[in-house]
Amino acid sequence: MDRIELEAFVAVAEELHFGRAATRLHRGQPTVSDAVRRLERTVGGRLFHRTSRQVALTDLGAALLPDAHAALAQLRRFQQRGRSLAAGDQARTTLVVGHAEYTDHELLLRCLPQLRDRCPDVTIVPEAMSTTAQLTALRAATIGLGIGWATGGDVIGVRARVLSTERFMALVPADHPLAGRTELNASELSSTGLLTWPHQINSGLCDRLLSAFHISGADLQIIRTADSVHSIAAHVAAGTGIGITIESALDHQPPGLRIIPLTGPSTTADQIVLTPVQPSDTTAALLDLLLDASAQSRR
Repeated sequence: MDRIELEAFVAVAEELHFGRAATRLHRGQPTVSDAVRRLERTVGGRLFHRTSRQVALTDLGAALLPDAHAALAQLRRFQQRGRSLAAGDQARTTLVVGHAEYTDHELLLRCLPQLRDRCPDVTIVPEAMSTTAQLTALRAATIGLGIGWATGGDVIGVRARVLSTERFMALVPADHPLAGRTELNASELSSTGLLTWPHQINSGLCDRLLSAFHISGADLQIIRTADSVHSIAAHVAAGTGIGITIESALDHQPPGLRIIPLTGPSTTADQIVLTPVQPSDTTAALLDLLLDASAQSRR
């Protein structure tokens, strides 16, 4: 098993498309396909269900994805620490900070320079990974802090604090019949083609959204997923469907689109910060900065 195999597995799992995964990794599609096959031989089972039109994770693939994220984070940490030591930086330590897609990156960007000032001897390595992968990585001590979404699942061995409660938002073309609304109920989007995040990237958000539709007696019909809010907005502008995202992920008003909050039960999600039960001094310092910055932004 090597890094290329793990990177190929993660990319295909998040893109659910071998071609897009290859583009993302700047590798040929045959190389990515071969890497996944080698990894499947190593673990002893299929990681993906493949057809001519669709790629989906198997139960084995879904179970191993958080471990693959954690293993890649550990490899990057090893590389960073090796470079620091080779450069004679014996005193430097490394803090890997996991952050899930659609979390408030502005909040993290405000706090990291302050952490550098407080802890100048620490190398900070931001690492994009799902909330589930963060939990695995924290228990394995391969990251020091994570920012993600409440999943309602097991957080034993990890401490979770709520940073903010965010509303689900609909992205609607300006000429759509619903564009004039100030709020939308999930029932009003029943059977509407929706574009949102992949479940394997943000299972907590997907489960929360599913709950909102279930409570309203509505049918949740996701026709396409995308790994960034900008990609969702582009598909909405192209007329593919209505986008669903989270408030903190919207750093600007997409031109030609209306942003309409969803209302009703389960139409909010908690953004959380995850740390070990006994965090390091550096982790504790970043935690304090994040909680303070979040409290100030809500005033």
